[in-house]
Amino acid sequence: MVFIVIIFPLTNLTSQRYGQSGWFDDFGGPVHHRPVEDLAFAVARFIQKGGSLVNYYMYHGGTNFGRTAGGPFITTSYDYDAPIDEYGLIRQPKYDHLKELHKAVKLCEPALISADPTITVLGNYEQAHVFSSGSGHCAAFLANYHLSSTARVTFRHQHYDLPPWSISILPDCKNVVYNTARVGVKTSTAQMLPTNVQLRTWETFSEDVSTIDVDSKFTVVGLLEQLNVTRDMSDYLWYTTSVEINSAESFLHRGQHLTLTVQSAGHALHVYINGRLSGSVYGNRENRRVTFTGGVKLHAGINRISLLSVAVGLPNNGAHYETWSAGVLGPVVLHGLDKGQRDLSWQKWSYQVGLRGEAMNSASNAISATEWVGGSLIARQQQPLTWYKVYFNAPGGSDPLALDMGSMGKGQVWINGQIIGRYWTAYATGNCSPCTYAATYRQGKCQSGCGQPTQRWYHVPRSWLKPTGNLLVVFEEIGGDASKISLVKRSITYV
Repeated sequence: MVFIVIIFPLTNLTSQRYGQSGWFDDFGGPVHHRPVEDLAFAVARFIQKGGSLVNYYMYHGGTNFGRTAGGPFITTSYDYDAPIDEYGLIRQPKYDHLKELHKAVKLCEPALISADPTITVLGNYEQAHVFSSGSGHCAAFLANYHLSSTARVTFRHQHYDLPPWSISILPDCKNVVYNTARVGVKTSTAQMLPTNVQLRTWETFSEDVSTIDVDSKFTVVGLLEQLNVTRDMSDYLWYTTSVEINSAESFLHRGQHLTLTVQSAGHALHVYINGRLSGSVYGNRENRRVTFTGGVKLHAGINRISLLSVAVGLPNNGAHYETWSAGVLGPVVLHGLDKGQRDLSWQKWSYQVGLRGEAMNSASNAISATEWVGGSLIARQQQPLTWYKVYFNAPGGSDPLALDMGSMGKGQVWINGQIIGRYWTAYATGNCSPCTYAATYRQGKCQSGCGQPTQRWYHVPRSWLKPTGNLLVVFEEIGGDASKISLVKRSITYV
């Protein structure tokens, strides 16, 4: 038998030769795990039915560096609970238990390549799949499909105990060398430990929302779909329009606010009124469309409404996903005026792709030194649309590294001009109940991390670092405490 590792997503294990090691995570969702007992069972089950090739998705987890994460809302980490994790470290018991499975199947090779299986029913939930060759080779797979009960079966005048939801492999049709549910491997536990790196002398640069309409590239009547405008050159698109308020409006004299509603196809939206943030709204994987409804403070005369629409990955699966829209598609409506509501959707809107910091290449420190502001407390000022930078030296050793971004909100991060990816301290909700390996794996099984950020640590390849003078740049959308960002190392222990 030949086992290869390729990235090729399929869905039906028994007919399409696919071994799914876990599931991807999305911001705001739990972390997904697949028990190795069930993964081994699925692979063995395919082989016992005559399968000849198994593809693992994934065998080595990875990182969606840059803005390559699809979805939308898929996290920067693409660890996938794989046998080799995102940092290149072995995950036990998944790695060795599968390694032993491959060895057991290899022992069966002479029989497997010589004949199709003969199936014998051993009980209500139990079967024997036997491969016998004319040259005397024999291999058997004894399966128990019950989800909770151990079974004792008789096969060729011998008794065998089969755990629930398991397959025993007998390369000589006599002796069990492997059972998918019996794991004799130590379990690895990953920890994020501090390094001696100090991130102290932070500087900041703030986006100037007051100049958005001045800097806009073009103006049209109506609202445009985001991706057709940005061409994926940036996650960010500004929509800006103006509203004139008559001084006789009664809400002004009562000291009240109007209500603004904005309907958007996501994935996040920040609403600015006259250069000040009035509120934000976020979508999720289950609901890509979002609606902002909130009070807005307008004054007599001309008021500027700026909507920053944010994409969190491009759609990459699902029916007709190429037709999915993003951005502010409307309607955009003001409520509470003396003459009733006012629909702003078909006014003139100005458009600006991306951020000023992006255009000035702040990730590579191309912004003029005079534009950055420094100070001992500057990193703690939790202001939206703020760029942060700091220099640091690489830590010694060879342990994999990560940035702890738990003190920040949402944005992107770069090291030495290389973009690590999007970060978002979105807290996970889901069904984090105790996990059982039995039964066919689905993404709703075996979840963890509820009540914690879906992703807190972001992989930093050591190959990106210099011994000294490394530049870390962070763009924060909604506000965070950059003084608490730290560089940590990943360590594995076995229990």
